[in-house]
Parts: sequence; C-alpha cells; structure tokens
Amino acid sequence: MSSFRGRTGVRAGTVSLSLLIAATVLVTGCARFDDSASGPFTTEPTWKDADFGPEKRPSTTTAKPEGPCIDQSEGVVATCLDVTSGVVGLPDGTTGLVAEQKTGGIFKIDTQDPTPMPPAHVAPKIAQLDVDGSGDGGLEDITLSPTYSEDGLIYAYLTTPSDNRVVRIGEDGAAKPVLTGIPKGGTGNHGAIEFISETEMLVLTGDAGDAGGAANPGSLAGKLLRVTLSPGAPTQTEVVTSGIATAGDVCIGPGGTIWVTDRTPVEDRLRRVTPEGALVTGWTWTDHPGVSGCVAGADTVSVAMTEAKGLAIAAADKDTHAITVVPSLQYQNMWGRLNGASPGPSGSIWLATINKAPGGEPGPNDDRVILVAPSAQSGSGPD
Repeated sequence: MSSFRGRTGVRAGTVSLSLLIAATVLVTGCARFDDSASGPFTTEPTWKDADFGPEKRPSTTTAKPEGPCIDQSEGVVATCLDVTSGVVGLPDGTTGLVAEQKTGGIFKIDTQDPTPMPPAHVAPKIAQLDVDGSGDGGLEDITLSPTYSEDGLIYAYLTTPSDNRVVRIGEDGAAKPVLTGIPKGGTGNHGAIEFISETEMLVLTGDAGDAGGAANPGSLAGKLLRVTLSPGAPTQTEVVTSGIATAGDVCIGPGGTIWVTDRTPVEDRLRRVTPEGALVTGWTWTDHPGVSGCVAGADTVSVAMTEAKGLAIAAADKDTHAITVVPSLQYQNMWGRLNGASPGPSGSIWLATINKAPGGEPGPNDDRVILVAPSAQSGSGPD
C-alpha cells in the first residue's frame, strides 16, 4: 500500500543509515498525541510542492475505445481487478504492478495502453502467490528490489494459513520466505514493506487483533521492523518502534523521514518516526476516514483514504516536519474507496481502489488503478 518519494521505479529510495533509528531502540507503547493535531480536512489545497503541477502531469489521455472494462475517466489505467492491495511503478516510468489481495495475483499495468486490463484478466500476470484471503488477510503489499533493473526481484507481504510473512519473488514467479512468524489473527493482518537501502527493509505489521501484542517486545505484531538482508547470512530483524494498531503504510520522504499510517478504535493516525525510534504525531482523524497508503514528498505527505474516498494532502514543514494546517482532501468520490498508494513519474501518484471489498459499492469497472498528479496551489501551509 507505501510509499514513495521521488524515486524512479522503486518504492523507496536509498536512505542514509544515519537517518535511521538505533537498531536496538524499542518503544513498547503508543506515542502521546497532541490533540491540536487532529481534525478532518480542508476543502481546498493549502500546500506548495514544486514536484506537483499540471505541467508535469503524467500522460494518461490516450484515446480509449468503448467496451467492457474500459473506464473513460481521466487517470484510470487498469480496470476490472479483484480487490487490490499494493501498487508500484516500474523503472521505465510508464508501467507498474498491482497486487490483488484475495487472489494473490500480481499484474503488470501499461499506462500507454488504451485497454490495459481487458476482461477476464487477459493481461500480463507477473506472479501468482498462495495466500490465505480469509478475514482481512491475503496479499497485502508489494515493492521492488532497490536493484530491480538488475535482478528483477519483487518483495511481498502476505498472509498464509499459519502466519503473516515477507517473501521474495524471482523472475520465474517463485516465492521464497524472507521473514516469517509475524502473528496472524482474524483481523489486523494488514502490513506494508519499504526498502531504505539495498540491504535493509522496513516492515510495518498489524496487531493481529491483539492490542497487547503490539506492546509486547517478544512479538512481531504491531511493530515497525528493520530487516537486514545479507546474501549468504541469516536475515536479521530489529524493532524500530512499537504500538501499531491496524497497519496502513510506511513511506519515506526524500530526506529519509519515515512516516507510518495506522488505524485505532479511537482515531486514524499519520505519525513520523524520529531517529530515536519515537512516534510523533503528524495528524490524527477522529472521524475514521480510513488512512491507508501514503506517499511522502519534500514538504507533503499524501494519504489514500478508504472511507473518505479521496486523497488527503498534508503540508509538512521541510525542517521540522510539523503538520499545522488541516490536510486537504482531493479527488473525493471520484473513484470510491482508495487503498494502495505509491509514487509515480514526475511527482504523480499511483492509487488503487478496493470497492469490491466488504462495505464498498463496486461499479462495472472496479477495482481500478489510477495515476494522478495532485494540483499545486498556494495557501497557508508550510513552504
């Protein structure tokens, strides 16, 4: 579902290790929140971001013929999918991958194809994974190897009958375990993955329906983990921070700032991870808009909203990362319930819908993938 920061083809750019938290830091409870950083949305954008603008809007206006599973809406680049989860752009800047949560399929998207997802999935399937799609489990997220152009590797976070885990998918479609034993539950199985260097990955895990597990240092549930992948050596897993409820996404800004989204019974949260491993409030929403995938820019954080059915844009100060202006909500009700989010070319954003999931109202072309460029307008937000 993550994120995103001005990289080409890889969901996370390489980040200086000095910006990461100390390997052994463990926070065993939720951070305290500033109640002033809470509220719904503004109705108009209130931020500036030079990366966004109509002059850099991706070209998705190829004429589309009429027919089944062909959505004429601007920006829609894939249709008639099952419930989606992760979406990610490929290095060429015009194609991407989208995962289906319940089927375990990963499909290729071509933004230049006027009929990118014909009926009956007559489209390139990159891989087919065995997943347990019961409850909220299944194929939860995908990302690319930082050296994807050389090795063609894809990583996925998924649910099996016994656990949640991270796997590595080769060009032959075969999946090999990377991290296993993440607790599985009737709920709380969502997770997200994001590379921070060629050998280190962040893994966001849900609480598996047990809030106590998120605070338990002996459990992998409800954590942000740093996983070190060393060829020929065992995988090393360290806790970055604890207290995650229903996991949303992890995304990293161009300067290495780490953001996470999650949902609790009290509020939905966008929080920043400090170098010491503490969780600092970015913004909270007590009306539960359904925070999901996120994309971090130099001075904005964009969050896909499931229940609010739009893309929230929060202006973050470039130096302090503080969010002091109510986030704006763009594209509301244009495509329904949004879930996955990932950076696209030239400041655009990949989004994926989950209208076929319980509680949604699917249309004839759902579920869909959209490529958008949020508009840039001046306002009272940080420069």
